[in-house]
Amino acid sequence: MTSLRKLSSSDLEVFPLALGGNVFGWTADEEASFAVLDAYTAAGGNFVDTADSYSAWAAGNRGGESETILGRWLKARGNRADVVIATKVSQHPDYQGLTAANIKAAADASLRRLGTDHIDLYYTHFDKPDVPVEEIVGALDELVKAGKVRHIAASNISAERLRASLDFSDREGLARYVALQPHYNLVSRDTYEGELRDLAERAGLAAVPYFALASGFLTGKYRPGAQVDSARAEGAAKHLLTERGRSVLAALDQVARAHDASVATVALAWLAAQPTVIAPIASARTPEQLPALLKVADLALTEEDLARLTEASA
Repeated sequence: MTSLRKLSSSDLEVFPLALGGNVFGWTADEEASFAVLDAYTAAGGNFVDTADSYSAWAAGNRGGESETILGRWLKARGNRADVVIATKVSQHPDYQGLTAANIKAAADASLRRLGTDHIDLYYTHFDKPDVPVEEIVGALDELVKAGKVRHIAASNISAERLRASLDFSDREGLARYVALQPHYNLVSRDTYEGELRDLAERAGLAAVPYFALASGFLTGKYRPGAQVDSARAEGAAKHLLTERGRSVLAALDQVARAHDASVATVALAWLAAQPTVIAPIASARTPEQLPALLKVADLALTEEDLARLTEASA
């Protein structure tokens, strides 16, 4: 059985692939979502990532659909204690921003949808620089002290704001971010590498990257002339137009052949091997899409493999 990984300084132990819940209630209905969640946990997975805003962008949705489906699944399976649930605040249409009042109200709404009394990992989804970090961290600390949140984390935040948040937590003895969720993958490295990653490494934060497969581009299904039936096809296919995208695909193909592995598995394995990364996030609309993602837990790339991919993505 795949070993779980300790999430930074927290008491959370997570599977090395986080299951993205952005598709629940969007491209996967409740039945399909249950099937994916069942298959993921049956394979040893225990780390599910969602947000209160998923999937407000879809026609007919209001936001919170993913949390609601996840909550129904947890109740139906009776396995809440076995699953690490991560969700986020700041983007729900009814709970915009990171004021203290909004953070607390949004957390209560997420708890209701999830049908649970606590959130294991609570992210600020998008930082709001107009709100002082003292107010944000203070509100999150109150949620931790109330037992509604076990640990806190940040996503889409600058190095400057992250540093200020950590400094305030340390100075005042308040809850401290244990994880960071950056946009990071083989065709988007500058969104994390550099000052932000250096800070995360020094501060001992675990990185849980989103867009780990670049909206599906790094699965290898996007090729010149290929038609892909996906809600994210337009965004993913644009990487074919760049020299980096084509170079990365060629390197992925080479490494995948050497390991008799899928392109998606190799792309995730490169990401999982990067400093600070504890578990990339990837989503699946059907159980059939899961095996290639789950195999990241068992694929160990060689130094030569990693160097080839790193060079191709430079």
